[in-house]
Amino acid sequence: MGLRGRFGMFPVRQSGGPHVPAPHPMSYEALVARATDDPDVVGLVLKGSHAHLGMATWYSDHDLYVVAADGSENDLTALDGFRSARLDLVVVTVTEFDRLDGWERYAIARARVLLDRLGGRVTRMVAAKGRLGAAQAARTAAARLDAYANSHYRSLKNARDGHPLAARLDAADSVGFLLELLFALDRRPRPYNKYLAWELDRFPLPGWDTRDLLATRGRITGAGDVGAQRKLFGRVEVLARAAGHAATLDAWGDDLELMRLSEDSD
Repeated sequence: MGLRGRFGMFPVRQSGGPHVPAPHPMSYEALVARATDDPDVVGLVLKGSHAHLGMATWYSDHDLYVVAADGSENDLTALDGFRSARLDLVVVTVTEFDRLDGWERYAIARARVLLDRLGGRVTRMVAAKGRLGAAQAARTAAARLDAYANSHYRSLKNARDGHPLAARLDAADSVGFLLELLFALDRRPRPYNKYLAWELDRFPLPGWDTRDLLATRGRITGAGDVGAQRKLFGRVEVLARAAGHAATLDAWGDDLELMRLSEDSD
């Protein structure tokens, strides 16, 4: 059955003319009702702005995961990837949902569970996305530490050598890697930029003052502030070494001197 048949027809007024039938655009409410009535749908998970209190605007669509039972067959599968101005839909099986990781992980970690027919399993899977495993967190932290150090070093070198644009661009790159590093050290996925302040306001990083961290980020991304970069790197170096990542830093050898804050720093 097509979408028109499933959701019916909706009369709309044409400018200067009578009412004529037109296909009703699939709405969030209609999809939730349809999915809830389907016994093969075992979970509904809302992510995005509508799952972050106070972040939704008039322009925000509803980002929804429909979680189907493994091995089930239903017509909702054909709607996977459906997008409109008001609805963004992904249809997955339980196993597929459980395996989702990477960039999507943060979105699921802060999502709202609208339906859980598995006795709390869907809710537990959502909660688990917010906590990285120890080994995964360590691997991520080591990789992002090296990437952060690389961009930080390039920014300072470009500033020293008279390339201000390159210095600012590398500084901005370094902040992205830094955020992934700091959240990995706390075994959390990095939030999207849109939700960074929201996340830190509600769930601060241990040992960091949120306002100071965000202000420092602004000085680095906006102006490539060399002093702010070196000061921040010094603090990160202490934390990284304490977390067992000394080898990643020591691999930089004498280049660490340029990266650190010192009386002789430019």
